[in-house]
Parts: sequence; C-alpha cells; structure tokens
Amino acid sequence: MSGSYDDSVGVEVSSDSFWEVGNYKRTVKRIDDGHRLCSDLMNCIHERARIEKTYAQQLTEWAKRWKQLVEKGPQYGTVEKAWHAVMSEAEKVSELHLDIKSALMNDDFEKIKNWQKEAFHKQMMGGFKETKEAEDGYRKAQKPWAKKLKEVEAAKKAYHAACKEEKLAISREMNSKADPALNPEQLKKLQDKVEKSKQDVLKTKEKYEKSLKDLDHVTPQYMENMEQVFEQCQQFEEKRLRFFREVLLEVQKHLDLSNDVSYKNIYRELEQNIKTADAIEDLRWFRANHGPGMSMNWPQFEEWSADFNRTLSRREKKKASDGVTLTGVNQTGDQALQHTKHSSVSSSEKNQSYPTEWSDEESSNPFSSTDANGDTNPFDEDASPAMEVRVRALYDYEGQEHDELSFKAGDELTKTEDEDEQGWCKGRLDNGQVGLYPANYVEAIQ
Repeated sequence: MSGSYDDSVGVEVSSDSFWEVGNYKRTVKRIDDGHRLCSDLMNCIHERARIEKTYAQQLTEWAKRWKQLVEKGPQYGTVEKAWHAVMSEAEKVSELHLDIKSALMNDDFEKIKNWQKEAFHKQMMGGFKETKEAEDGYRKAQKPWAKKLKEVEAAKKAYHAACKEEKLAISREMNSKADPALNPEQLKKLQDKVEKSKQDVLKTKEKYEKSLKDLDHVTPQYMENMEQVFEQCQQFEEKRLRFFREVLLEVQKHLDLSNDVSYKNIYRELEQNIKTADAIEDLRWFRANHGPGMSMNWPQFEEWSADFNRTLSRREKKKASDGVTLTGVNQTGDQALQHTKHSSVSSSEKNQSYPTEWSDEESSNPFSSTDANGDTNPFDEDASPAMEVRVRALYDYEGQEHDELSFKAGDELTKTEDEDEQGWCKGRLDNGQVGLYPANYVEAIQ
C-alpha cells in the first residue's frame, strides 16, 4: 500500500475475494444448499415416478379399450391377432414402467432420504450442526487478522486525514502572504499550523506503516487457518457431489429400458406377431365362412310329411354359432372346407344372416317347420319386445353397415332391444331411424 496521499484513496472499493472479512459465508451457505439440493433431487425423482405411474395407467386403459373395440369390430383373422399384439405390447410396457416407478421410489428416493438424514444433523435452535461448525471455524481463523485489519483501516484513516489537514494549512499560508490585512502574529500562527500538520502526517504515516507490518505478520497464519477450515468444507461437499453422481447413475439405469432384455423381447415378439399376419389365409377364411365357400341348402324334392307342416322362410336369421344342422344339404367346391371360428366378425354378421332373393311369402318351400305345435319356426330369434331405455353415447360411432346407427358422443337415443351375446344392441334415434350399435359405446341415462 502506498504511503502517499491521494484524493481517490478514501473511496471504498468492494472486493469479492474469499479472503475479505465475512466472505467465507458463501462456503458456509453451500452446506445449507447441500441439504436443500437433496430435497430438490428427491422431489425431482418423486415427480418422475408419478409420471411413470400415470403413463403406465394410460397404456393399460388404452390397451383395454382398444382390445374391446377390435374384438367387436369388423376386423378378422390373422390381421386381427396382429392388431391385438399391439395392445399386448402396451400392457407389457406398462408393467415395465410400473417397475421403474417402484425402483425410483423404493431405491433412489429412499437412498437420498437416508443419506440426507445421516449427513445433516439438525440443532435444537435451528440450522445444522455442520453449518455451525464451519461458521465457528472460519470466525476463529479470521478473528486475529480481522482485528489487525481494523487497526490498519483506522491508521490509514488518520493518516489520510492528517494529509488533508496539511494541504489545507499550506493553502491558507499561501493565501495569507497575499493579504496585507494580516498582521505578523496571525501569519506566525498559520506557519505554526503548517509545521504541526507536517509533524502529524509523519506520525500517522509511521503508525500506518507499522500497522501494515503487523497485519502482514499475521497474514500467513490467517491464510493457513482459513485453508484448513475451507478444506474441511470441501471434503464435506465432495462427499455430497460423489453421492449425487452415484444416485444419478442408478436413476439412469432404472430409466434406461434399452438394455432391459424383457423390453427387447416385447418388441421382438410384437414384430413376429405382426409378420405372421397372412392376407391370403384371411381371405381364404372369409371365403369359406362368408363367401362362396359356405354351405347351401339347395332345393331338392322331398315327399310330404305330416311333421313338416310349415314352410321355412329363407330370410329367417340364423347366427353362425347356433350350430343348427339341416338335413338334405349338398356341399360343393369350397363348401367342404372346415369352418373355423374367429374372435370377431362384423356387426351385421353378429346379428343377422345374409338374405337371399327368396321371399318370406314363398309357399312352395319344401322345408317346413319341425316345431311340435306346427305354428312357430324353430329358427326364429326371440322377438319378444324389450323395455325401451334412454341411453347417452360415450363415444363417436360411424355405422359400418347399412343396418347400423351413427351418432356422436353426447347424443341421446332409445335402446329397444337388450345386448346380444356379440355385444350389440338395437336402438332408435330421435329422428326415427332404427338400427344396431355397440353396447359399450353408450350408458343408461339415470
């Protein structure tokens, strides 16, 4: 530090150096920040676990809903199975994400919580024991040096004040020489003032320099003591940083499904299931069950019998699953193919057979009813009317067949027949249109 006087010396210059008195508080605050960061990391992991759980639930709900829609929809055959495989993938991935959620909370979250409790010890009066120890260590190391620094500041202030007074005294003396009104006695006083101020400058300067030497003498010990306390804080922080790195690596392992064998198997299985879809096989099945390959009761001559006292209508509906066997059936071509049952058929196939060009009024039909009463058809569906119920649509539905209704979510309609075994109901729109619709697309209005 310079011993000469300068007008700018009195301007206070702030310093951000660690060595300045009180600036050690940043390293003390870092201990409190470490505790808060543990809490922040736990909150971060907890939120991610909630996201994993929500995603898993959404996947499961999506898979369940679309399984039902595909099962009750018109898709059939191996392509339907491939479509179902996509929903199976969602269910399996959902389980993996629930496992991630459990690992994050049971392993990572709990590990941080326990480490925080072991590393930071709360005091009765508030704060942490580790923070107080660091604060006390810095204060003890800085106290002797801070005391000397205070003496230096006081000596510097006195020296600068003496220099200023000297400058003023010299200025007054110079001005008095040009003033004829001053007597010799007054001039003598001004000269004595100048001399005294010069002596004060010398004394304060000497004291200032001595205080600086004293401060320089204790500075090495001050630096050594501060370094020791700082290294203790560094070691504490190093443990936290290494622990965070370890935990984050474990979080990464739990989140990374790319190295999970079961995750890879899910998509390997999905790919195989999709590739097994065979368009030719599905077309062959459809031909045999709903096309030219179907069996037909071709007309043939039969003798009159008292048991056959009623003509059988060719337009009466018969489900494929009824398993009714008719006598006198001639099979040709693809009719000899084995009929296989698939998991889903179109809505019209679920509720009625395909009509022929024959009329209900045909009286020449050689097939007559075998009903014992002689006045009912054993192939007629139960036509007893069901109680009408008002229902509300949950989802949009666009009719796929001419006998199906179309509506939007929120529309109201009247259910006229209960749900059949294929999951379809008969209803009537407010405009009078009557048709079929999926039962799970509506809910009863309370």
